[in-house]
Order: sequence, then structure tokens, then C-alpha cells
Amino acid sequence: MMNAFNFDSKQFDTQQFDALFFGPARAYASLAVDYTEKLAHAQLDATKAYTDTGLAQLRTLMSVKDAEGLKSYMEGQQKVAKDLAERLKGDAEKVVALQQDFVQQSQKLTEENVKQAQATATKATAQK
Repeated sequence: MMNAFNFDSKQFDTQQFDALFFGPARAYASLAVDYTEKLAHAQLDATKAYTDTGLAQLRTLMSVKDAEGLKSYMEGQQKVAKDLAERLKGDAEKVVALQQDFVQQSQKLTEENVKQAQATATKATAQK
């Protein structure tokens, strides 16, 4: 009885096997690791920026000594909020761009691997 998972591995030489299975797996793993690294760096950069802003705000608040200083601090909060909103928007756009690039690269890799697999399978069956 023929099972879809049973195939004669003897029909593939090492190079063909690598081209069909291990090569595509390595290429996708490399792409995924690169994406993960870029995403982690973007998240670390954003976290540092938000932390730095929060700490600067706390330092500014601690330096308030009178009503005028408090008023000035509160007025400055509008700018900080605007800056943070712009930063958040930029960070979200960066993550979306990374995701889109990953999807495009994955699709390209898949198309290339399908073509390679078809060529390798055709070659392997022709050698029988």
C-alpha cells in the first residue's frame, strides 16, 4: 500500500535532497531570524525612548518648586504627549513595514523553492 509519506529516498542524491528540503528550511529560518532580530531591535529602541521620556518627565516634575513651575510643567505635558503620540505612530509604522517585508520575502522564497523543487523532482524522476 502506498502512503503519501513513503517515498524512495534513494531516488534523490544529497544535492537534490538539500535543494528540496534542507536548503529551503535554512533559507526560511534565516529570514525568520533576521525578521525577529529587526523586530527585537525596534522594540528595544522604542522601549528605551519611552523610558527616557518617562524618566526625564519625572526629573522635571521633581524640580517643580512653585505654582509657576507646576504650570510650566503641565503646559509641557501637551508637547510630551504630542511627541509620544508621533513616536508611537512611527514605531507602529516601522513594525508594519517589517511585517510587510517579511511577508514579501517569504512569498518570494516560497515561489523560488517551489520552482526549485519542481525542477529537482523532474530531474530525479527522469534519472530513474
